[in-house]
Parts: sequence; structure tokens; C-alpha cells
Amino acid sequence: MPMSILHSPRRAGFASLSLLLPQWLRIARLLTLAFALGGCEKTFENMYDQSRYKPLAPSPLWADGRSSRVPVGGTVAHSEGSLADSSSGRLGFVAIEPEQPSRDDKAQRSTWTFALLERGQQRFGIFCAPCHGDAGDGDGMIARRGFPPSASFHIDRLRNASDEHLYAVITRGYGAMYSFGASVPPDDRRAIVAYIRALQLSRNARLADLPADARLALEQSPR
Repeated sequence: MPMSILHSPRRAGFASLSLLLPQWLRIARLLTLAFALGGCEKTFENMYDQSRYKPLAPSPLWADGRSSRVPVGGTVAHSEGSLADSSSGRLGFVAIEPEQPSRDDKAQRSTWTFALLERGQQRFGIFCAPCHGDAGDGDGMIARRGFPPSASFHIDRLRNASDEHLYAVITRGYGAMYSFGASVPPDDRRAIVAYIRALQLSRNARLADLPADARLALEQSPR
């Protein structure tokens, strides 16, 4: 075959085209894949960026015309953002130091009967003992599993704390302890406070505090 035919411009163009064709096919495939992925992203975006109501906006879906619904019974309140800075989620609405009594606490000490102490012991065992321990020493099962131990009820600070303080801590939470106001009724909170006082008295009772007949019986008992 003559060399002039092998090296003609027409043959050279065909050769260049045959070399470039696979590269253009690869580019076309990449572009097609990019468009396909872009379409998938739009589909997913429509799923997580759906139309929604703004808070307190009207809605024809409900008979009362409100989009914001009342929480179901038994819902435990919680907060997000700056309101979640305190354990109770109510930072800025109540005093951080619960020693200050609230008009909603109403922790008036009533006559502490044996039935009240029994109820307080039962509620204490359910809600308090997992952290504070059965005897109130702060060595409950949760603390034994690695959680920071809670304060002992037998330290001077808590023995000298008011009943209102203990009641408010149960109600609103304090430090790492969250609020039990939604799960423990007010009467049970008062019963728990009474039982805490009984625990404290068991470690710090004085003989002079006993009635005369009980003191006499104790003094005459064999040692």
C-alpha cells in the first residue's frame, strides 16, 4: 500500500477520532451519573424538608383550628436550647437555688404518722434509692455502676436544710438530679421528705429526744 495513503490527512483524522471517542464516552457517563445523583438528592430533600406548620399557626385539620396540639396525658416536660441549661429545663423561670420557697411548693409539715412514713419509704425506694441508696448515703446502685455519687442525706448541709428545700429539689430537680414533679404527686413528695427526716434521725438521734418512758426502757435494757 502506498505510504501516501497511510499518512493521508483523512486517515489521520479517523485515527484521532477513534482515540478521542472512549474519553468522550467516559465524560458522558460521568455527567449522566452526576445528573442522576442530583435527582436522587432532590427526592430525599423532599422527604426531610417537607411542608410543615409554624408554631401556633392555624390548621384546618383539627376541629379547634390549631396546628399546635395539647400534649397527651402523662407527658414529661423537657426543654431545648437555653432552657435546657438546668436539670429541670426551667432556667430563668424558677430560682436555681431551691432553698427559696415557691408559692407552688406548699411543703407545709403536717403530722407525720406511721402510715405517712411507710408511704414515704415505699416512694423513696422507687424514686430515690437507685441514686441515694436505701439508707440515704449516696451510694445507690446507679452510683455503684459508675455514675457520679449523689450527696448523702446525713451530711450537715442536708440535715440542716429545710423541708421546703428537700421538697423543691424533688419537684424541680437540682444539679445532676432531674425533676420528679411530673412523676411524684405532691403528697408523695411530702411523704418522701418525712422519710428522709426519719433516716437522718436514725443516725443523729439523742437519748434526750426520746419520751420519758421510751428513754427509761432503753436505759434499763441489757447492754
